[in-house]
Amino acid sequence: MTGLPLVFLDGPMGTELERRSIPLPIPLWTAAAVKDHPEVVRAVHATFAAAGADVHTAATFRTTERTFRKAGLPGRWEDLLELAVELCREGAGPHAKVAGSMAPLEDCFTPEDTPDDESLAREHAELATALADAGCNLLLVETIPTLRELVAATRAAVATELPVWASITLGPENAYFDANGVDEAAAVAAEEGAQAFLINCSTADQITAHIERLAGRSERPPTLGAYGNTLFENGGDWTVARYVREAARWAESGADILGGCCGTTPEYLAALREALGSS
Repeated sequence: MTGLPLVFLDGPMGTELERRSIPLPIPLWTAAAVKDHPEVVRAVHATFAAAGADVHTAATFRTTERTFRKAGLPGRWEDLLELAVELCREGAGPHAKVAGSMAPLEDCFTPEDTPDDESLAREHAELATALADAGCNLLLVETIPTLRELVAATRAAVATELPVWASITLGPENAYFDANGVDEAAAVAAEEGAQAFLINCSTADQITAHIERLAGRSERPPTLGAYGNTLFENGGDWTVARYVREAARWAESGADILGGCCGTTPEYLAALREALGSS
């Protein structure tokens, strides 16, 4: 551990909405719930706040011009982005720290679909500016499967002058970034100005090996974090207790930001907070 108080990130909006039987049609996914079931989105944020989250991620994972154009709703994305940020603050509380989610422009599990560099730069800049204008306290570049998009999204986020956390996914088969790739991603995120480097939407045990290695490097990122996926088949049976044990290893290695990704629930967050919150 670094000696600094741990920061607890909230849990997944998507799988929590699915647990509540809210339809999440592609391509809008969670943006569909912002549009059609805003009261449930607000309630999910409130539940994670009650579980002890310090930072709350607005449901902006798919509120982009590209996604809404695919859904036949051009011109609606900015209004629903603003609504997503508003719902997050209403649910989590007026003084909550709200993170604007900046996800891959295409699907996070199809890195081969990553757009060209010009599109990445332009569209991430539009998204980052909209999130800043909506009143986010920080920008969370998350679930990024390629180095090119990590650079573009982080650069666009930093340009807003808000604090930026940059997070990659290792992928369902942990094939997107090997050890050298993770090290390069962490270095690039720091060079572009991110205050924290995280790994998310990957199995918790796979995350551990990378966090331990990064923390042991002489040029380690100043702030490390992780939030794991419990749904991947190669992840096994992730009970709350097992997940908390693995997250404790992240903290012992030097991670400062802990949370949960797809498949975790408010119960996971509450258990993390209870087990590690006094650390």
